[in-house]
Amino acid sequence: MSIDITTIDDEEEWNRYVERSDGTTPLHRYGALALQADYAEATLYPYAGFKGQEAVGLFPVFEIRKGPVSTAFSPPPDIRVPYLGPATLNVAKLKRRKRDRRVKRFVEGCLERIEEEIGPKYAHFRTDGRFEDLRPFGWNDHDVTPEYTYLVDLTADEETVKGRFSSDARSNIRDGEDAAYTIEEGGPAAIERIVEQVRNRYEAQDVSFHLSTEFVVDLYERLPAGSIRPYALRVDGEFVGGILAIDDGDRVYRWQGGVRPDAETEVAPNDLLDWRVMHDAMERGRSGYDLVGADSPRINRYKAKFGPELETYYSVEQGTPVMNTMAHLYRKFR
Repeated sequence: MSIDITTIDDEEEWNRYVERSDGTTPLHRYGALALQADYAEATLYPYAGFKGQEAVGLFPVFEIRKGPVSTAFSPPPDIRVPYLGPATLNVAKLKRRKRDRRVKRFVEGCLERIEEEIGPKYAHFRTDGRFEDLRPFGWNDHDVTPEYTYLVDLTADEETVKGRFSSDARSNIRDGEDAAYTIEEGGPAAIERIVEQVRNRYEAQDVSFHLSTEFVVDLYERLPAGSIRPYALRVDGEFVGGILAIDDGDRVYRWQGGVRPDAETEVAPNDLLDWRVMHDAMERGRSGYDLVGADSPRINRYKAKFGPELETYYSVEQGTPVMNTMAHLYRKFR
């Protein structure tokens, strides 16, 4: 039996499948997809694959049209969503040959629909590390490029997890035990301070930062409680730094924040913030803390201090030579 590809425009039905997949994040939920489409000025195609009545995969795709040229993305560019792309359901139970065949038919069916309905001159998809079988993209003339992130294993007890940290990270956390500071989960006001600080940090380095504060606040308000967690550290009541974390029920993602603070303090704010996020995640039974990115030598030195494992995810690209060149130049200079 073949895999039928359809679009699901019913929010409740789509979210039911999102919740059943072990490869999705809150940003796969329908409300989050609709917000991504709005802020990226894109058209959403929420593709789903079925074998009979059984769902086998989800693949949200966004069309962005500039004049006569259509492009396809998942996630859309410039809104700093770390991963999206396809996710599977009900395949882990299958033996390898049947699983490979089902994933291949699902991906190829989606690619056919993308070509028929969007006809993109350029396509770019970025998968979650849990989507492992990228071969169907390569077999269908897409370029598949590995990218890397760091993942901290949170399945051990706190002392074991902390024991994997570098000596300076452990020292900074220990020194913070007697320091006068607070870390609290906030709401929209905390989001605004964190995003503003990140934007100022990027602009100080002459780097564009396109993430809209309103987009993050809308995600916070539309997604289930606890999906977006804004952590703010204050000293003497003054905001020093923060981290926006995403919680998908299994992993927690260090989405935004954790940049160099504007003022000198007696504590190491980012070490304390990251440890607090991990501590809370362990209390909620989460398995890992994704530090979101391990491709920058300058930033990696900080992230590696938490004893993470290197995890691979993938960028998938297809386009004409001219469009590919334009896309690469845009990413390089944006």
